[in-house]
Amino acid sequence: MINKNNYAILMAGGVGSRFWPVSTEAFPKQFHDMLGTGDTLLQKTFQRLSHLIPKENIFILTNERYNDLVFEQLPGVTQRQVLLEPAMRNTAPCILYASLKIQKENPDAVVIVAPSDHWIEDETTFTKNVKQAFDFCSENNALMTLGIQPTFPNTGYGYIEFDKVSAEEIKQVNQFREKPDYETAKQFISQGNFLWNAGIFMWSVKSVVNAFKNNQPSLYTLFESGISAYNTNLEADFIKENYPKAENVSVDYAIMETSNNVYVIAAEFDWNDLGTWGSLYDKLDKDASSNAVVHARTLTEDASGNMIRTQGDKIVVVDGLQDYIIVDKEDVLLIYPKTKEQDIKKVLQKVKDKFGKHYG
Repeated sequence: MINKNNYAILMAGGVGSRFWPVSTEAFPKQFHDMLGTGDTLLQKTFQRLSHLIPKENIFILTNERYNDLVFEQLPGVTQRQVLLEPAMRNTAPCILYASLKIQKENPDAVVIVAPSDHWIEDETTFTKNVKQAFDFCSENNALMTLGIQPTFPNTGYGYIEFDKVSAEEIKQVNQFREKPDYETAKQFISQGNFLWNAGIFMWSVKSVVNAFKNNQPSLYTLFESGISAYNTNLEADFIKENYPKAENVSVDYAIMETSNNVYVIAAEFDWNDLGTWGSLYDKLDKDASSNAVVHARTLTEDASGNMIRTQGDKIVVVDGLQDYIIVDKEDVLLIYPKTKEQDIKKVLQKVKDKFGKHYG
C-alpha cells in the first residue's frame, strides 16, 4: 500500500539546449524519447515515481507553454497536478509555490523533488533510497538530498561534502561546493567524502516551508500571500500576477547552502543526468565500432565513437569520422565534434541569429 502522505514535484520546465537540434524551446528534451526506449524522459520519470507515490500526488512543474505537451504524454493526470510557471525563475520559486500548495492540501506530506531528465535504470533501488529518506524526513526536521558516488573527477557537477566521521548511512552535509576545476575535483574524490549533487531532494513540506521562511523571507512572503488562493479557481490569476516578481534563484543557493539541517544519502543506483549528447552516448549500447545509434540504420566505415540519431529509421552512411555527434531532425542536420559539445548552446544562438529563432 503506497503512503497517501508521499508526494512528488516533478521538474519539467527546462529547455535542454545542449541537446539541440532535437531539444528546442518549443519541444524540450524531457518530452522526447532520447534513448529510443519507447517512452519519453518525462514518462519514464513519472512511472519511476509512481512506485512509491500515489499518481494523483505527483505534481508536474513546467512552463505554461508546455501544458499541452504534459497532457499529451501523461493523459492520466489532471490540471490540479500541472503547475504552470508564467516566467522562468530558476528552481527556488517554483519549489516554494508547489510546497505551499501541497502543505495546504496535506500538512503531513513528505516530498521528493525530481528532475524529469535523469536516467535511472535500477528503479527498485531508487525507490528503496527515496523511502529511506522519506522515513527520516517524516521523523526529523531535515532537508535531504541524494548524492551520486563520483566515478571520475567531473567538472560539470557541483559536489556535496559530507561528515567523514559518521558511520550512518544518512550523513550530515558539511557544505555544498560549486563546480570545481579538474585538479580540485581530483582532490575531492581522493578525500572520499564528496558526492555529485544530482539535484534530487526530499523533505517534509513543513521543513522546506520553514527553510524558505527563515532563509528567503521576501520570497516566502510573496508566495505565502497567495495561500487563500491555492487549490481554488483564484490560484491561476494569483500566480500569473505574482510569479514574475520572484527572484531568479536556485533552491541550492536559496535554502540548501544556508541551512544547518541538511543530510545526504549516497545513492546506490546507477545515474546519468543526460545533460549533453556525450552523456547520452555514454548511456547507450554501442555497435562494434563504439558508435551509439538511436533510430537510424547505419553503414559505417572507418567511423568510431560517434553519437548518431535520426528521426524514423533513416539510413546513415558515415565514413572517416571519429567522436562526432551526428543528429538529423527535420530541417536541421548537426555534425559536430563530441569534444566541443558544451559549445552547442553557443552554436544554437548563432543559428538563431543567422536563420531565425524558430530553429531553436
